[in-house]
Amino acid sequence: MREGPAGVLIATAAFGIEGITAQELRALGYSGLAVENGRVSFAGKAADIARCNIGLRTADRLLVKMAEFTATDFEELFQQTKKVEWETFIPEDGKMHVTGKSIGSKLASVPDCQSIVKKAIVEAMRRRYPGAWFAETGPVYRIEAAIVSDRVTLTIDTTGPGLHKRGHLTARGEAPLKETLAAAMIYLSRWRPGRELADPFCGSGTIPIEAALMGRNIAPGIGRSFVSESWPSMPAAVWREARREARASERKVPLEIRASDADPAVLEIAGQNAARSGLSQVLSFRKASIEEFSSTARNGCIVCNPPYGMRTGGTQVEKIYRTLGEVYRRLPGWSLFALSPHPDFEKLFGRRADRKRKLYNGNIECNLFQYFGPRI
Repeated sequence: MREGPAGVLIATAAFGIEGITAQELRALGYSGLAVENGRVSFAGKAADIARCNIGLRTADRLLVKMAEFTATDFEELFQQTKKVEWETFIPEDGKMHVTGKSIGSKLASVPDCQSIVKKAIVEAMRRRYPGAWFAETGPVYRIEAAIVSDRVTLTIDTTGPGLHKRGHLTARGEAPLKETLAAAMIYLSRWRPGRELADPFCGSGTIPIEAALMGRNIAPGIGRSFVSESWPSMPAAVWREARREARASERKVPLEIRASDADPAVLEIAGQNAARSGLSQVLSFRKASIEEFSSTARNGCIVCNPPYGMRTGGTQVEKIYRTLGEVYRRLPGWSLFALSPHPDFEKLFGRRADRKRKLYNGNIECNLFQYFGPRI
C-alpha cells in the first residue's frame, strides 16, 4: 500500500555511509537513487515514509524535499519559498519550526534566512486559511532551509529524534558508537547468521545488539514513534501496515554473537540495553580482557570499537592494539573490522589493513581498518 502523492524523500547519513544507506534502500525495493555527500534521494509516498523510518538501519533521518531553487537575496528567498504549496501539507494548527544553515552563499545570516522562510510559509498558509492567526498548537513540522553555494533546499523532517535512537540504550561508555555507525560496520563486515561474530570491546553493547537485530531482521524502528505519525497526511493505517510488514519479515535463526569487555560497569549497562531491546535471551555479556579472547570456531568475524585513549591513556591503548593483532593472528579463518582514530593503528596491530574506510564517530575522524578472512 503506497498512499499519498509522489514526492522526493531524502535519507540523510553520516559521511562515508551514504553508499551503505543506498544499498539498504535498494534491498527495500527502491530504485532511481541519487547518492550525494550525506544523503540519498529517491521517490516515495506516505507509506514509504513509514517503511523507511521503521526499517533503515544506517540513515540518520528521513526528510521530505519541498523545493530546491537558487536565491541570492532575501526577496528571492521569500518569493520562492512562498510559491511552495505548504498549505496542502501543513494543517492550520501545525507547529512550524524553521532551522537553517548556510555554506558558501551570499545569504550568510542563518537567523535572517530562518525568519524570512517562516514568514513566507505563513503567507503561503493564508492562501487556504485567509486571515488566520496560527496558534501552532498541533503536530510538529521541522522545516530546514539549507543554503549551499546559493542553492536553497527546503525540507521537512519526518523522523523527530534521530534514527540512531532505537529506544533501548539507557547509557553509553567512552567514545560511544551511534547505532547507525555500528550497523554500517556490520554491513561492511559481510557477517551473516551461521558465522560467529565477536566484539571483545562491547562496552554498552551497541555492536552486538545491532548484529542481533540484523541477524534476525528485526526492524530497528519497530519499537519507537516518529514525529510524522501525528501528521494528518500520514494515516494511522499506513503505520500499522508498515509495522505489520516489518514484523512479518523477522526470522528466528540461531545466532553466535560473543560480547565481552574488561569493564564490569559497562557490561551491566549492556545487559540492561539488551533486555530493553528484547534480545536478552540471544545475547550474553562476559567480563574478559582482550588478552583472554579465544575461539574454537574455524571462521568468524570480529567487529569492534576498541578504546581511543581518552581515559585509558596512550600507552595502554597501544598495548591493546598490539594484543588485538596478536589475537587476530591466532584466528586464521577470521575477518576483523576495527574502528580507530589512531594514526599508527596498523603499525601497532602488526599488519597493514586490506582496506581502510574513513568514517566519523561523532566528531572524531576515524578509519575502519578492514582485515578480510575467507569469504563465507
